[in-house]
Amino acid sequence: MLPRLARPAAAAAALRRGLATSGPNNAKVAVLGASGGIGQPLSLLLKNSPLVSRLSLYDIAHTPGVAADLSHIETRATVKGFLGPEQLPECLKGCDVVVIPAGVPRKPGMTRDDLFNTNASIVATLTSACAKHCPEAMICVISNPVNSTIPITSEVFKKHGVYNPNRIFGVTTLDIVRANTFVAELKGLDPARVSVPVIGGHAGKTIIPLISQCTPKVDFPQDQLEKLTGRIQEAGTEVVKAKAGAGSATLSMAYAGARFVFSLVDAMNGKEGVIECSFVRSEETESPYFSTPLLLGKNGIEKNLGIGKITPFEEKMVAEAMSELKASIKKGEDFAKNFK
Repeated sequence: MLPRLARPAAAAAALRRGLATSGPNNAKVAVLGASGGIGQPLSLLLKNSPLVSRLSLYDIAHTPGVAADLSHIETRATVKGFLGPEQLPECLKGCDVVVIPAGVPRKPGMTRDDLFNTNASIVATLTSACAKHCPEAMICVISNPVNSTIPITSEVFKKHGVYNPNRIFGVTTLDIVRANTFVAELKGLDPARVSVPVIGGHAGKTIIPLISQCTPKVDFPQDQLEKLTGRIQEAGTEVVKAKAGAGSATLSMAYAGARFVFSLVDAMNGKEGVIECSFVRSEETESPYFSTPLLLGKNGIEKNLGIGKITPFEEKMVAEAMSELKASIKKGEDFAKNFK
C-alpha cells in the first residue's frame, strides 16, 4: 500500500482554510493567465489563503481590474496585476511558486491535444520568462495538453541551464478530485474522506485511477469499475459538453489547482507527510514523464513513491497508456527544441 495522498480531510481542509501547520506563511505566488476562466477563481482561492503573502497576477488583458477587485478582500495577501510581456519579468521576481493556467480551453469535439499549437507556444514563452526571472521557483503547469506542456517546460529550463526536475509539476489534481467525488457518490461516502491515487498522464486513457488503492477500501463489480474508470477519464469532456461551447472545466480546475498549491506550500513550510500525485519527470515506468504519488518537501519532490501494488486491470491500463504518453511527450520535446 502506498501512503495516503494529502488527505483524508487534510487536503480539503488545507484548501478550505489554506492553513499551514508549521513554518512561515509567506509564499509569494504568481498566476500566469490570471484573467481567464481558471485564472480568476484560482486567484480568488489563493487570495483567500493565509499561506499566501503576495499574489502577482499576469495576463495579456484585464489583470489590473482582476487585481483591483481581489485586493479589496480582507485577507493578508497583497495583490498586484501585471499586463503584457513587458511587465512579466517584474511579476515573476522573487516568486516561490508560479501557477500557469494560461492558454485556450477546449470546445466540444476537441481533444486536449487539439490545443497543442496555441498552448505550446504560450507555455514555452511563459516558462522561458520563469527560467530567466525566478529559476528557483516551483512551476505548476495547468495548461493543456499537460502530457506535452511539462516536457516543454523541462526542455525550456534545460536550455537556460536551470533545470531541476524536482520543481516542475504538471497539475493533474483534478483527476484525483474527480475520482474521490465519483467513488464517494457511488458508495455514499464523504468525498473529503476518500483518497484515490490517479497515475499516468492527464488525457483520456492515460488517466489511470487506482481504485484498488482507494482509502477507505472500496470494491466494485468489474462492469461498474470499468464504467467508473471511463467516467473519470472522460470527466473533462463531460464538462465541455455540458458547457456547450462556453469553455471547459474552470471552477473545479481552480479548486484542484489551489489544492495542489496549498499542499506544495505546506511542504515548503516544513509540514511532513504531504503527498500529491503530479505529472513529473520519472523513472517509474518506460515513459520519461509519469504521474505517481509524490512526497513533497522544502525543495519540491522529496521522494517519488511510485506505483505500488496494482491489479491486473490497472496494469493493463498502464501498458495501454504508454504509446500515447510517449508520443505526447516526444511532441512536446520536439516543439521545445525548435522553439526560438
